[in-house]
Amino acid sequence: MRSGAKAALVGGVFVVMVGGAGYGAYNVVNGVSNDGSPGAGPAPAETGPPTGEEVRETARNFLAAWAEGDAGRAAEYTDNLQAASTALTGLREDAHLTKVKLTPKRASGTRVPFSVSATVKYKGKSKPLTYDSELRVVRGKTTGRALVDWSAAVLHPSLKEGDTLVTGEAVAPPLRAVDRAGTVLRAKEYPSLGPILDQLRKRYGESAGGTPGVELYVRPANAEATAGTRTLLTLSKGRPGKLRTTLSAPVQKAAERAVLRHDESSVVAVKPSTGEVLAVANNREDSWNAAFLGTMAPGSTMKIVSAAMLIDKGVTKAGGAAPCPATATWQSQTFHNLKGMVPNESATLSESFARSCNTAFVKLVDERGLTDASLTEEARNGFGLGQGDWKVGVPSFDGDVPASPGPDRAANALGQGKIRMNPLNMASVTATAMTGTFRQPVIVPRSLDDRALATARGLPASTVAQLRQMMRRTAVSGTGARAMASLTGDIGAKTGSAERDGQAVSDSWFTGYRGDVAAAAMTQRGGHGGDAAGPIVADVLRAG
Repeated sequence: MRSGAKAALVGGVFVVMVGGAGYGAYNVVNGVSNDGSPGAGPAPAETGPPTGEEVRETARNFLAAWAEGDAGRAAEYTDNLQAASTALTGLREDAHLTKVKLTPKRASGTRVPFSVSATVKYKGKSKPLTYDSELRVVRGKTTGRALVDWSAAVLHPSLKEGDTLVTGEAVAPPLRAVDRAGTVLRAKEYPSLGPILDQLRKRYGESAGGTPGVELYVRPANAEATAGTRTLLTLSKGRPGKLRTTLSAPVQKAAERAVLRHDESSVVAVKPSTGEVLAVANNREDSWNAAFLGTMAPGSTMKIVSAAMLIDKGVTKAGGAAPCPATATWQSQTFHNLKGMVPNESATLSESFARSCNTAFVKLVDERGLTDASLTEEARNGFGLGQGDWKVGVPSFDGDVPASPGPDRAANALGQGKIRMNPLNMASVTATAMTGTFRQPVIVPRSLDDRALATARGLPASTVAQLRQMMRRTAVSGTGARAMASLTGDIGAKTGSAERDGQAVSDSWFTGYRGDVAAAAMTQRGGHGGDAAGPIVADVLRAG
C-alpha cells in the first residue's frame, strides 16, 4: 500500500483512505481487498467474455487506484492507457476534485455502476459534488486481460470523447434573460429554455455587462466552441448581466404545457409582423432543441410553399383546376392519398389544399414552366429558406429544399423526398404566407449585436391573398378544422403527415395562424397532422 494510506475494516466493508500532497483525502469503498500492487489483477483468460469475478475484481482495482489519486496505475486497468491516464490526471489538476469517495454497486453482467462523492476546491472556494457513473469490463484484444472499456463517460456521464472537466472562471458571465415585457425567464419555470438560455449566455453574457463566477464545467473537445460548454457546479455565481429577448412569457408557458401532450414534440411561435420568436418548446428525453435544429420531412405543411410555386408560375390558382384522383404516377413512382379520401376530378386548388390531396400536387408538378429547381427557387426567393444565412441569436437550421430530379421532384412538393424542415422554419413559412414579407426569425433583437439578417424577395399580394384563403378554408372546414375549432378571428392552418423509413406511424405536423401569431409544431410518430401537432398549435395560438 502506498505511503500515507490507511486501511481499516469498517462495518464489514474494506475502506482505503489516502492522504497526501496534491490529493486531499481519497477513498474507495470495496467489497473485498486486493494487494494494490501495480498491474495486479485476475489471471487473464485467453478468450471469451470476462467472468463475474474478473468484472468485480477489475472494477475494484481500477476504482481503488483512481481513489488513491494514482492516475497511471488506474489507467493500467483500462484498454486505453494514455487516454485514461490523461483524463484521470485532469480530474485532479484541472477539475480540482479532492476528498473523492468512490462506491461501486452491484454489477450487472459486465457493467458496474458506481457513485462519486467529492469536493471541488478552487482558490478558497469549495462545494460538494455527487454523481453516478458506470464502467464496463471487456476482454483485452491483445493481452487477454479483463480491462475497463475506457471512455470519457466513465469519468463523468456528461463527457463525450475529447471533452474535459475544468474548474475555474466561467467562460461567460451569468445572464438574466427577460421576455419582451421584462419578466425573468428561468429554466426552472420554463424547462425548454434551459439549453437556449445557456447558448444566449455564452454568446451574449459578456456584452450584457455581467462578471463571471467560478464553475466546474465541461469543456468541449473543440476548445473554441464555447457555446458547447456545460456548467455542472457553480462555486460562486458572479454578477449577471441583463438580456432582453423577443419571447413572451405567457405564450412560452402555454407552449411548455402544450408539448407535454405528446412525447418527442416541439413547437415554435413567431410574430409575423416582426419575425420575433414568441415561444419555443420541446418535450424530448435528450433535451435537444429540435424546434430550431431539427432536420425532418415536414409532410404536407410544405404544400404552402408548393401552392405558392404553382400560383407564382401561373400553373393554377386557388379557384383553378387541381384534380384529385385516387393515385398519381410521376416518373415510375405512384403516389396515394390519405386512406379514405374520396377522389374528385373536378377539385380546385383550394379544395385539394384544404383536403391535403397529394395526387393533385403530383399531377401539377410536370406542368409547363416548372423544373426540378422551381420549388427550390420559390422556397429561397419567396420564403427565405435553405440559404444557410439565418442569424436567429442561437444556433438554428434554416431548412433545406434542394433541386431534385426524378420521383423526388414530386415527393418534395408533398414535403417528403429531400425536404428537411423544423417547426421554426414552418412557423416562418406561415408568417410569410400571411404577410407576403419574409422576416427572418429572431430570438434577440438585431440591435443587440447589429448582425445582418437573412433577406428574401417575398410573395406577391395576389399570392398572399390566395394562400390565406386556402389556409382559412383548411382551418374552418378542411383537415385542420377539428384542431382549430375553438379559435375565432382571423385564422388559417395546414396539416401534414410525414412518413419515415422504418417507422410504422408517421410524424405529425401542423402549422397555423391567428391574428399576429403564427405557430408550427411537430410530434414524432404522432400520426395525422391534426391529431397530435394540431392541438399543440391551437393551445399556443389561444395564448397568443
